[in-house]
Amino acid sequence: TDKRRVYIDLEESMTISTNTQYGGNTLGLKKLSMRLAIHLSNKEGWLCEHMFVMGIMGPKGRKSYFTGAYPSACGKTSTSMLADEKIVGDDIAYLKIKKKNIFAVNVEQGMFGIIDGVNAKDDPLLWEVLHKPNDIIFSNSLITEENTPFWTESGEEVPERGVNFQGEWTRGKKDAGGKEIPTSHKNARFALDLSILPNVDENLHNPEGVEVKGIIYGGRDSDTSVPVEEAFSWEHGIITKGASLESETTAATLGAVGQRVFNPMSNLDFVSIHIAKYIENNLNIGKNISDPPRIFSVNYFIKNKDGQFLNEKTDKSVWIKWMELRAHNEAEAITTPTGYIPKYEDLKRLFSEVLKKEYSKEDYVKQFTLRIPENLSKIERITDIYKNKIEGTPEILFSTLEDQKKRLIEYKEKHGEYVSPFDLEE
Repeated sequence: TDKRRVYIDLEESMTISTNTQYGGNTLGLKKLSMRLAIHLSNKEGWLCEHMFVMGIMGPKGRKSYFTGAYPSACGKTSTSMLADEKIVGDDIAYLKIKKKNIFAVNVEQGMFGIIDGVNAKDDPLLWEVLHKPNDIIFSNSLITEENTPFWTESGEEVPERGVNFQGEWTRGKKDAGGKEIPTSHKNARFALDLSILPNVDENLHNPEGVEVKGIIYGGRDSDTSVPVEEAFSWEHGIITKGASLESETTAATLGAVGQRVFNPMSNLDFVSIHIAKYIENNLNIGKNISDPPRIFSVNYFIKNKDGQFLNEKTDKSVWIKWMELRAHNEAEAITTPTGYIPKYEDLKRLFSEVLKKEYSKEDYVKQFTLRIPENLSKIERITDIYKNKIEGTPEILFSTLEDQKKRLIEYKEKHGEYVSPFDLEE
């Protein structure tokens, strides 16, 4: 690993990867080309983003296209593959201004997703595709004696034996440190052609792209952000949702698990221009549009003090529907110091309609309580990074974060450190 390198030749538009083991850096048309595209987009005035493109189905058959940027293992592929929605692409999008709005196009032929935890209940469409005769590449999963792939938390009975990332495997086998070896690696992946998906959108390969109604930024956050929130404006969203994105590390990344990693727009590893210029480009593309796409944040990983998740995996179906309604001004919201959050009545209705289940006021309070100390700590971390590590950061970033800090302090003085969404509504 000490000889692992990625070389980028911007003059010849060529990227060379050597001694890397992450698929995104070894499958030539993936992140290698993305670095070159980001450099080209900077020169030509468009954006290359680490985003899915999906069509969210609204009332009366309406379809609204959203893009979404999530770091690895944060629910990006599973969101783009929701059963009632349409997928255009799950990982990389080019964004351009056309017809006085932002349009996005998918640039990929295939999907390269984490398979750990994929199961029939939470991921029915993906499960169906992975169990049909198709051209699929499975990596780092267990291969059973029947020559079929098996992965952790699939919901199926664990095999007795097989071969996986560490060699011959038997149930209960332990490593040198006495720790039980899982059936598959946490970063086990699948790769397949997008066209075989049952929910593929008609615009999969449309070179004209699709008009973007909303942009979502998601990360793995155990204690700060609410499950879904809308930014006040384009600039507020780019700065507080995109440029301030952090995510707690998982086994899909190198290093210790659970560390907060700064990852603006979930694109830091691939940005081949100065990060301050990249932030400026994101701010500028929406600046002269009268009604730019709404910007949202999502967090599927909020926990209570005991470390238990406050969301179900399937809840994202509801957050998606609420965002689609907001993009058309068809749902009200509560104003908080950090953005707009859903009203309980709207979520109760959506949970009943979308998931056919009750949504309690208790769950709503737990999930959407404003956590002021954690939000203030995040602002301090992000401000410090941009002040001390990123030269030339646009001044609007600091003023926007400072204004949010002031709002949080005002609410803290009035309501205390942790504020129920019902108190925010007053």
